[in-house]
Amino acid sequence: MKNQLHPGRIALIAVAASALLLTACATDTAPAQTAGAAASGSAPSPRVSLTYDGGILVLDGTSLDLEADLPLDGFNRLNSAGDGRHVLVSTTDGFRVLDTGTWTADGASQTAEPELTDLTFDAPTPGHVVRHGDKTILFSDGTGDTTIFDTAALLNAGDDGLPETEVVPAPAAHHGVSIELEDGTLLTTIGTSEGRSGVRVLDESRTEIARNEECPSVHGEGTVKNETAVFGCSDGVLVYEGGEFTKIQAPDAYGRTGNQYVTETSSIAVGDYNSDPDREGVLLEQLTLVDTVAKTMKIVTLPDGAGYTWRDVARGPSDEAIILGSDGALHVLDPETGEFGASYPVIGAWEGPTEWQDAHPALVVQGDTAYVTEPAMKKIFAVDVKTGEVVANASLPGTPNEIAVVTG
Repeated sequence: MKNQLHPGRIALIAVAASALLLTACATDTAPAQTAGAAASGSAPSPRVSLTYDGGILVLDGTSLDLEADLPLDGFNRLNSAGDGRHVLVSTTDGFRVLDTGTWTADGASQTAEPELTDLTFDAPTPGHVVRHGDKTILFSDGTGDTTIFDTAALLNAGDDGLPETEVVPAPAAHHGVSIELEDGTLLTTIGTSEGRSGVRVLDESRTEIARNEECPSVHGEGTVKNETAVFGCSDGVLVYEGGEFTKIQAPDAYGRTGNQYVTETSSIAVGDYNSDPDREGVLLEQLTLVDTVAKTMKIVTLPDGAGYTWRDVARGPSDEAIILGSDGALHVLDPETGEFGASYPVIGAWEGPTEWQDAHPALVVQGDTAYVTEPAMKKIFAVDVKTGEVVANASLPGTPNEIAVVTG
């Protein structure tokens, strides 16, 4: 998601007031000094990429200083490639490689000027990007094909071109997703341009060995503890574990989960949830908690009538779920108990977008930092998830839409 075309991708200490959050540590967005040759440092230097109408901004992940403003027309989506350096930009031609200019080599952090390269993974109508194990998996909605490459091999993309890939064809084009497990098994969705029905299993030779078609409108995936895969359906979720499928039914006749928010250390998948097939807009108020061990699903509702979209949910460093609500606050959810803890204001209240492509607030958590965008004010905030302090914020030259973070 991450990872997804659309849903149809904390322990915080309270701050005194929202106004303090909105003004703390403000920074300018004058471009940083051009790096030229790579500079070295002792600690990794994360960077944040943001799309706006007309280009991509690359920010320093600590100070939020502007490192580059790269022009690019059209509506473009962003996904971290998984190697700590590159971001994949979904364009009309495929997944174009953005070098954010930060990486680690020989134990030292390296930084350089960001560059939107000419390297593109061919994928008509590029869709989901999945990072799992040591692989990055790309899905083309225009063909249904899956492209797989070793994540680390992309680090040398600027020098050696694109890494070697495996392309697995599909019977029909559809809006789908694939994941390769660490034993080489490939899970990939079943569908056509008319609809989607489930997931099939391919062995290392890419021979189909199993399938399950009890997942109408299958969308999104996530892999939890013990490499258990969870796929969203319009009436629940489909779980794949140890070579077997299990369908977990939603409590409502129509109970759609389209995006999963997971960690590899928790057996509980957090998902979005919509029980109204006639709902207008993309703002939701409920989440699913799928216990992949007990094979159960629990529905929880955000506090105080707050809503969210698929861009507003993340998992924290202690497996907690963090939700950026339409009330402008970060809400902390314990997936084990289903109980909400503290809520902390960060941005102003906002309304859900009319169209899913429209800019609206987004949340990404990387390590101990939560990055929160506020498109209405053209701002971004970095929040320390251990203390709740807004450690940096910046005004942006454009309205932020998509966001991706690399570790450096």
